[in-house]
Amino acid sequence: MTLRSDVAELLAGAGIIDVDVDDAVADEHVRSSAYRRVVSVTAASRSRDRDREVVATILCDPVEMVSKTAAVDLVDRIAMKVTGPAEFRQWSAELLPEIGRLRAEGYREFIRRRMDDWLFYLSVKDGHVSTPAELAKVTDWMQRFLATGSTSPAVLVLLAESGSTRKIRNIAKDRAGSRRLKTQWAGRRQSADGPTASPQDGVMSDGHAGEHVAGGKRRWPSHARS
Repeated sequence: MTLRSDVAELLAGAGIIDVDVDDAVADEHVRSSAYRRVVSVTAASRSRDRDREVVATILCDPVEMVSKTAAVDLVDRIAMKVTGPAEFRQWSAELLPEIGRLRAEGYREFIRRRMDDWLFYLSVKDGHVSTPAELAKVTDWMQRFLATGSTSPAVLVLLAESGSTRKIRNIAKDRAGSRRLKTQWAGRRQSADGPTASPQDGVMSDGHAGEHVAGGKRRWPSHARS
C-alpha cells in the first residue's frame, strides 16, 4: 500500500469526496485536516468495527505527528461516546497493538496516557471515589479538565487537596467553594431519583464528558500538548 492509496481508501470509507487526494499526499497539513474529518465520521458511527482498521491506516503516514494527532482525536471522541469505563477499557485494549507501531516512544506513551486519563475520568463519572494516589497518575491535562469542568464536590475537594499544580488546586478550591456550584448540586440531589445519588453524578457541568460549553455552543476540549 502507498500513501496515496491509504488516503484514498480512508476518504472513500468516510464518504468524503471534496478532498483532492493528490493535494493531501503532497501537503501534510491538508492530510491532517482530512484525517480529522475521517476520524469525526468514524467516531460518529454506531459501529466500532472499523476503528482499528482506520487507526492502522492512519498510523502508516510517514509524518508521525500527523498520525499521532489523528489517533488522539479518535481516543477523545470515543471516550465521549462510551457507556462507561469497562467499554472504553475494552476498546482501547483493542487499539493498543496499532499504537505500538508508532516509532516514537514519546508518541506511544502520550496516547497510552491519554487512554489512562479517560479511564480515570469515566471511572469517577461511574461513581468510583478516587484516592490521591490514583489522582497522582493522571496527567495535568486531565486534572485541569476536571478542575474547570467537574461539578462533583468529591472530585473538586480531591483536586483542591491533591492536584498536581498550585493552579489546579486553586481552581478546584475556588469552584468547590462556589455558592453557585453548591446550589446546583443541591438542586441535583433534590431532583435525583432515589436516595442513592452521589457527587460523582455531576462529574462534568453539562453532563457530557469532554465538552466545554460557552455561549450555548459545545466546544471540543483543546489538547494540552500537540
